[in-house]
Amino acid sequence: MEKKSTFQTLLSILSASLKLGLTSFGGPAAHLSYFRQEYVVKRKWLDEKAYADLIALCQLLPGPASSQVGIAIGTIRGGILGGIISWLGFTLPSVLLLSIFAILISGTGIFDSGWLHALKIVAVAVIAQAILGMGKTLTPDRERITIAILACILTLIMPTMSSQLLIILLSAIVGILIFKKVNIPKVEDIHITISKKIGVFSIIIFGVLLLVLPILSPMINMQLFSIFDTFYRVGSMVFGGGHVVLPLLEKEVVPNGWISSESFLAGYGATQAVPGPLFTFSSYIGAASNGWLGALVATVGIFLPSFFLVIAALPFWNALRTQPKIQSALMAVNAAVVGLLVAALYNPVWTSTIHTPIDFIFAITMFTLLVHWKVPPWVVVLLAIVFGYLFL
Repeated sequence: MEKKSTFQTLLSILSASLKLGLTSFGGPAAHLSYFRQEYVVKRKWLDEKAYADLIALCQLLPGPASSQVGIAIGTIRGGILGGIISWLGFTLPSVLLLSIFAILISGTGIFDSGWLHALKIVAVAVIAQAILGMGKTLTPDRERITIAILACILTLIMPTMSSQLLIILLSAIVGILIFKKVNIPKVEDIHITISKKIGVFSIIIFGVLLLVLPILSPMINMQLFSIFDTFYRVGSMVFGGGHVVLPLLEKEVVPNGWISSESFLAGYGATQAVPGPLFTFSSYIGAASNGWLGALVATVGIFLPSFFLVIAALPFWNALRTQPKIQSALMAVNAAVVGLLVAALYNPVWTSTIHTPIDFIFAITMFTLLVHWKVPPWVVVLLAIVFGYLFL
């Protein structure tokens, strides 16, 4: 009976994450919106507060925040195997698509198709829906609304790699200072099966690989090992999500001759157009330089640090989030996350997507379908493909 229950749990994780992997267009901010709709609103695997706290935790970790949230939810639901399955479901579709792009159709101009532009417009509606829903819960008073607006302003003024982390840290400090006398809501512990020993062991492995791989790479002198080393280091040290990783990877892989500048830019266009995490751009680069094996090595290399960091953090999460000062900090951080989403809605999503009145009309139509008519996101995605093919 237990085995059947475990199997059903893992199957539900795979079903949910694979659906997200096939339909989550629009980058990290949109991914968190899709996650909220699937895991919080529809399946009720965790509540709004726990989900917001998870986002705050993953924003503080290096690596792809949306993928880490997915890994964390899968791990909470089904242990380490659940986290792996959650990652596979969300990541595999874009890995396959980008690898095929690299091997077969890189540079053909297909990335400029109208239906791909329509999918980017859907991201505008999805992120706006998330801001509306999360804002009601996470910014219910003028103090937290002010924090959200300031976070948005600072993000737009300082669009640098470190600004997002700095804003979150400043928000945490502000929260501790101004929410001393506020009644901190009690939160229920999330059942986490990973022990603290495993968490400590995980962070040790993370650090050892980060130190040892660059030393071994020149000695081994094999391109696949160098690819793994490069992508592991990038995945370990990048803050700010998928968009930040792209210019850093260009500096790593183009000068080394693994991929041409033209092919790199073609892959960048493909990455914006497929569903799933932007970090799967690594799959494109790996496939372009070393075929399917290169795609596998690069993908595992860039995402492996996220597994180690999430598994290291989760065993301590319940203890941390129930502390009064931590709760005060999270109240402000969660409000700041709303501000970060507002900034992301404007730049890069709005500025790179809404160019004409038709674009705007389509965006508000999709927003109406999502928010007021409660049309499922995957249906909206299909409608976008048809509309884009016919009219854009």
